[in-house]
Amino acid sequence: MTILSIGVNVLLAVVKVITGVLGHSYALIADGIESTVDIFSSTIVLGGLKIGALPPDRNHPFGHGKAESLAAMVVSLTLLVAAVVIAAQSIKEIISPHFLPAAYTLIVLAGVILIKETLFYYEIRVGQSIQSLSVKVDAWHHRFDALTSLAVFIGIAIALIGGQGFESADDWAALLVSCMIAFNGLRLLKFSVAEIMDAAPSPEIERKIRKVANAVEGVRRIEKCRVRKSGINFLAEIHVQVDGSISVDQGHEISHRVKDALLGSSLGLIDVVAHIEPA
Repeated sequence: MTILSIGVNVLLAVVKVITGVLGHSYALIADGIESTVDIFSSTIVLGGLKIGALPPDRNHPFGHGKAESLAAMVVSLTLLVAAVVIAAQSIKEIISPHFLPAAYTLIVLAGVILIKETLFYYEIRVGQSIQSLSVKVDAWHHRFDALTSLAVFIGIAIALIGGQGFESADDWAALLVSCMIAFNGLRLLKFSVAEIMDAAPSPEIERKIRKVANAVEGVRRIEKCRVRKSGINFLAEIHVQVDGSISVDQGHEISHRVKDALLGSSLGLIDVVAHIEPA
């Protein structure tokens, strides 16, 4: 999916920039720059997924899942840099007189919006199904690319309808694009930092883990449950309460059954530490 995203972004970036230059639309050129950033972003996401999928080793006993969160962070920072560059050039274009954009640029933008929305809906489903932050980040790039293209479409349409004296509407659209890119970058940076800092996943994940563990024979209740995300997988530490009168061997056996049940579930757990406590 990410490889397809890269290929589409390469094609769209070339089309946008060439059309923007020939059609006298800096907003469309800015949109092309954003698509170029998406190419870099998708490449980083692909690298993060490949590294994150590597099995645990001596130096990384908990696996390499954090590589995916780092990839998402790099992508977010790249978006912020692109937003600053586009904003600076937009302001320069606003104060500099230039030609009205060509009408055919609207046709190109309509096609871009349709393609990007289709990619967003497909990739967001993939990201949600495998619980991958970087894939969902890449999907939202498509959505924001569609929105930025829509903003450019509106800006060019205003310039064409207004005619002489409305040339800068195209450049104001480019400035709006930079703001949208910056918002997207900040939003995604928040999520990637949260994962790197081991922020707790959704309460639904913990609820499902507790449900599976409670169903194991010999478990009285789950006292504590702590979960953290690593790439597309999860690591969990739970405190299991059992009958305090049973032997150590029996308690140890229950902890193993709890661990096996969780690792064998569909919750994406790659490691579970089960502490036994007397009920």
